[in-house]
Amino acid sequence: MSSKRYTEEFKVEAVKQVTERGHPVAEVASRIGVSQHSLYAWLRQYSLPAEARQEQQSQSVEIRRLTAELKRVTEERDIFKKAAAYFAKATSAPQGERRA
Repeated sequence: MSSKRYTEEFKVEAVKQVTERGHPVAEVASRIGVSQHSLYAWLRQYSLPAEARQEQQSQSVEIRRLTAELKRVTEERDIFKKAAAYFAKATSAPQGERRA
């Protein structure tokens, strides 16, 4: 499923049609070819002042970065746990049963 990407200018203009010009959301959404859900999301997003919107975007970027780092660190931890269990098992085997 591919989703269309709209420019920020497009979104701002769509929001202005609803907020400043008073057109109904359903009418604007059908006229510009987006879902009402998307237009309502844009209304929430662009109703914030530009400064707050920028802060929200930077927090979102940071959350994505931290989530990716957490995933990587969790995978490393799991690998180390498996390696530790393997080597603990290998070193606890009697001398005659060990393989080189």
